[in-house]
Parts: sequence; structure tokens; C-alpha cells
Amino acid sequence: MRRSGDAPGAATAGYAPRVIPERRAELDQWIERLVTEDKLTGATLSNPHGKDVATKITVDPVEVRAGHRYRLRHHHAKQTIDETLTAEQTVQRLRELLGVVYRQGLLRTRDADFQVLGTKVLERPASRPVASKSVDRKKHRLLPEGEPVPFLVELGVTTKEGVVRAQRQDKFRQVNRFLELVDDVIDALPPGPLRIVDFGSGRAYLTFALHHLLHVVHGREVDLIGLDLKENVVAECNALAQKLGLANLRFTRGDIASATIEAADLVVSLHACDTATDSAMLRAVELGAKVILAVPCCQHELMGQLQNVPLEPLLRHGALRERFAAEVTDAARARLLSLVGYDVQLVELFALEHSPKNILIRASALKRERPAHDTARLAAGYRTFADTLAIDPALERMLADRLPKAARSA
Repeated sequence: MRRSGDAPGAATAGYAPRVIPERRAELDQWIERLVTEDKLTGATLSNPHGKDVATKITVDPVEVRAGHRYRLRHHHAKQTIDETLTAEQTVQRLRELLGVVYRQGLLRTRDADFQVLGTKVLERPASRPVASKSVDRKKHRLLPEGEPVPFLVELGVTTKEGVVRAQRQDKFRQVNRFLELVDDVIDALPPGPLRIVDFGSGRAYLTFALHHLLHVVHGREVDLIGLDLKENVVAECNALAQKLGLANLRFTRGDIASATIEAADLVVSLHACDTATDSAMLRAVELGAKVILAVPCCQHELMGQLQNVPLEPLLRHGALRERFAAEVTDAARARLLSLVGYDVQLVELFALEHSPKNILIRASALKRERPAHDTARLAAGYRTFADTLAIDPALERMLADRLPKAARSA
């Protein structure tokens, strides 16, 4: 076993987590070696102290006209700020940030990944043995083109060399977009092993992608279950997971309402039809999920309920009524999840030309209870909204016992 303070980087059999540098000076020297000797292939700094800094910072080697540099991308809630630094400047910045401003860090090298917790470092298998030295104008992706990723190869999205197949470019962009939106809420998940459920995992492109993001990119321990009703699909996905050696990813046949799930930190529901999305949200709330990701599909429930005289010119046309009903359904879901303790965003997942089901409902559990007057305002606003349109959403009925009285139907 390597002694504390030995230079990290050499491959070791088994990759059992171990403590490497134990003192700040050793950590600083180690950071300098990784950067100045061009061993660093990427890094992520997360779990910041306070709210006045970026939620995370990613570091990538880049090639610019002036030569080899490192790009630090600061991810804030509403914007992303980049800075391009020399190796010496990057060393200084990492020393200022890692273990001081940010509690956690994942540093990738050619030989191994190192998860930094304070001044302790745990070694893991290398997830990026080759640096992606793109020019600084290239779009940053969590799954960079040109780097082979086993699940993308097996699913036919890329070649063995990591080249995206021409007919799968849309799928590659969709997977990356999904991971970007998940990556934004990583800090909302609890520390330690993560329990994840994907209701209606289907062919599981995004399920495998989610596993890759959390386990490989972020170095988190995960227990991920994908549920689907089709036995042949479940069997195919389990076979692929076994082929890739992913013991902590499994698929099982079951439906949302009756599946035996004891707890979940993250619940995913992609393209569950009509009120199946509501059932998935209910299960997520019951399981105490910290993050809920849902892409609704086939939203017919409120189509026949909508009534509003001033909106008659809109509601009388079937095509417009259907679109409006879908938007009303998602707006109601967002407010209802807010009322049971979540911060909710509706974000565009895919461009409309790729899929008409392009809205992701992304909900993160509030870290502290919302003030009573804010809750009262949100509840009253929801009730007015629902009564004005004469709607009785399934999710309202499902969550009735958890909702403030002012939000409930009379």
C-alpha cells in the first residue's frame, strides 16, 4: 500500500479507496505536480462553502493560440463564466479553491481519478485516461466526442474510437443535454451512496448515461434501479449492464404504483404517459427524493376538464386546446411540487425538431422550510389558477393530504 505523501498517479490493483496526502502542504505540492507535469486530464470542484460562489467549477486542458492552457468553467445558477489560465495560474487557483472554498474535488489523471475531501484524497479507477485538449471555442460536453464511452459504444451511438455515428448525432446531443441538466442539480443530492430509481427506463440510453455521470464522472457510489413493464427490454438492459460490469445498475419488471422501493435520493421518470407521470412524482415525494426529474408525455387528463369563457376562442380548437392542456398540466405539477417542499424549474430538454416532448420538470428538495407567508401565497395562487380553469389535476388529488389547506379544492 502506498504511504501517505507518496506521489499519486501510479496504477494500483483493485483501486481500493485509500488516504494519500494528509496535510495541506502535501496537497498543494501534489496539485502542482499534476498540473505542471501535464498529468491532469480534467477536474470538478463542488460542494462550496456559502452561496456567493459558483455551485461547481470544472477544469479542462485546452489548446489556444498562446499554447497549452486550462479552462476553469464557473457554473452559477443562471450563467456560466469561463477563464483560461496558464499552468502556474491554475495551480494557484486550485490551491485557493480546493479544500478551502470547495469541500470536494474530483481530479482526473491518465492513471487514476482522485476524489479530494478536505485534505484527504481517495484513489479510484481512471475515467479520463486521455485529456480532451479541445480548442477553447469547442462546446464543452460531459460526454466529449472522440473519447470512447463503453455504454455509448455498445448502444451503437459511437464507434469504438468514440466517433459519433452520423445517424446518431441527435441521440448523442440529447444524452449530453440531459446530463447537463442533471449535472446542475448534483449538489442537491446528499453525500454518500446514492439510491436512484428510473420509472419507465425503456431502452435505457439515459439510465446508462445517468449512471456514467454520477459514478464515473463524479465518482459517487450509486445503486440505480431501472423499472419497465416489458420483460424483453428489461432482459436486454440487464444483459448490457452485466457485459459492462456495472454491478450497481440493474433493471427489473414493475410498474410505478406497485414497485417495491424503500427509499430514493433521485427519481427519474421520462416519457411516462399521462397520469403515470403524476404517479411517479407521488412515489418520489413518498420516498423522500431530494431530486425529481420528469419528462411528461401524452397529457390528456385535463383536455376535457378545461373550462373558461374568456379563453373560449382558444379552447374551441382541438390542436390549441391539446397544447394548452399540456402546459396547464405541467404548470400545475410544478406548483404542487413547490407546495410539498421542492424548488421547481421547467426547462427545455430537447429542441422541438428532435422531440415534441421537450419539457423537463426538475425539482430539488428545499434545504430549509419555506416561510409561511410564501407558502400561503403559492397555495392561494394555485387555487385561483385551478378554479379559473375548472381543473382537478391527478397530482393534486394524490398529494391532497400533504398540501396546505388553501391549495385544496373546496
